[in-house]
Formats: sequence, structure tokens, C-alpha cells
Amino acid sequence: MAIIELTKDNFDKEVVESDKKVLIDFWASWCVPCRMLSPTVDAIAEERDDVKVCKVNVDKQGELASAFNVSSIPMLVVIKDKKVVDTSVGLISKNEIIKMLEK
Repeated sequence: MAIIELTKDNFDKEVVESDKKVLIDFWASWCVPCRMLSPTVDAIAEERDDVKVCKVNVDKQGELASAFNVSSIPMLVVIKDKKVVDTSVGLISKNEIIKMLEK
């Protein structure tokens, strides 16, 4: 499944109204750990049809970053049924992300 660039304008449609779990990757282009995590997030998007994978560039979408209290990146957020069910800050493994998605 393709990765969706989240903005404040498409957030409700892509996240709130989603019937799938949503994995959101908060990142920035200058963040080395974000760039290291990105291929892992991309792979999960390719492999998992049961999860909608979204990315938020914190430099361009400050309102969304603030709404999720993002203070460090990369930050991953898993949303299920309109509720945050798990979060992670920093570089983590693919297995750890999959465990987050299983909650």
C-alpha cells in the first residue's frame, strides 16, 4: 500500500475515518535517525495491507506534530479505532514496529 503524506487537511479523511490501523511516522529531512528508519517504515507499507502507513514532515506540519506532542523524532504512533494505542520515539527495529501494530 502506498504511503500517505499527512497534512492537517487530509488527517480526518486518512486517519480518523480509517477502518484500518494507522501507523504514523513523524520525521524531518535533517534527522539522521528518521532517514535510517524510513526504509523500514516503507517496507511495512509494502508488506502490510491491513495497516495504513502515513508520514508527517514535522517541519511542514507543525500543527499535527503539536497535536501529538511530538518533542523528539523519529516518533511512531499507532492509531486504532480513532485512539492512540502505542507510540515509540527513536530508531527501532522492524520487529518492534510489528509488535506495536499487533496491539
